[in-house]
Amino acid sequence: MKIALIGATGFVGETILNELLNRGQEVTVLLRDPSKLNTQDEKLHITQVDVLDTENFVKAIQGFDLVISSYNAGWTNPNLYNDFLTGSKAIQEGVKKAGVKRLLVIGGAGSLYAAEGLQIVDTPEFPAEWKPGAQAARDYLNILKQEQDIDWTFISPAPEMHHGLPRERKGTYRTGTDYPVADEAGRSWITVDDLAVAIVDEALNPQHIKQRFTVAY
Repeated sequence: MKIALIGATGFVGETILNELLNRGQEVTVLLRDPSKLNTQDEKLHITQVDVLDTENFVKAIQGFDLVISSYNAGWTNPNLYNDFLTGSKAIQEGVKKAGVKRLLVIGGAGSLYAAEGLQIVDTPEFPAEWKPGAQAARDYLNILKQEQDIDWTFISPAPEMHHGLPRERKGTYRTGTDYPVADEAGRSWITVDDLAVAIVDEALNPQHIKQRFTVAY
């Protein structure tokens, strides 16, 4: 399978890249600045391209079976909301123009539902500093739900998935759709390593075509 990965220098994207390589997959990473990539592997290929440069982005992904997007416009970016939507829509349109059939998008947990009709991003306790990114991912999911021409999948991690968790790969997880998956203590969490396991499992053996799903322990 020919796999292209966007966002490979980020926290989640780098973990996805390592999971793919450890499973013997060849991966082409698409980067604006290849000097930021720390990973080296004979199965790793690097293409320097900006997803907003439509013509060159389309050329870069032609012939691929799958694009995995861990695109992030930068958590400290004051224009994060607009930039995330602009970049995400550019990736979606580029995938269509290039004739790539599948697109996996790593989104946020904010669009999951805390209760009937109430998404997590809209709850009073949701951190204000995370809202622009979470709202952008939520609104992009609504855009993606209208997409008919490509086989898209949107992946929401558990609400508790952050840098503070220990790095651990158990290789196990449970899946849900629009509500968080909680353990016996009511906690919905997963390490970034097992999030990457779930993403690569979906990439290699699709189970959620034209769907959003979430993963947690």
